[in-house]
Amino acid sequence: MAKYGKSASKNVKSTMRRRKKGTLRSGSGRKVKSRKQAIAIGLNEARQKGAKVPRKPSGGRKRAAKKR
Repeated sequence: MAKYGKSASKNVKSTMRRRKKGTLRSGSGRKVKSRKQAIAIGLNEARQKGAKVPRKPSGGRKRAAKKR
């Protein structure tokens, strides 16, 4: 079974095009240059439109265990 729906991948594709064109902006209004950030924005937009996209992982960042 597919993890993401077709409309979600279309949304990500359009965001990648906007990034390459230089018109994609983040929430703070800055220009997005990172590929990973562009994908995250595309998935978020797809989520808001109701496309089949799994929920964001709910945990914080994992930290490295302290060495004794």
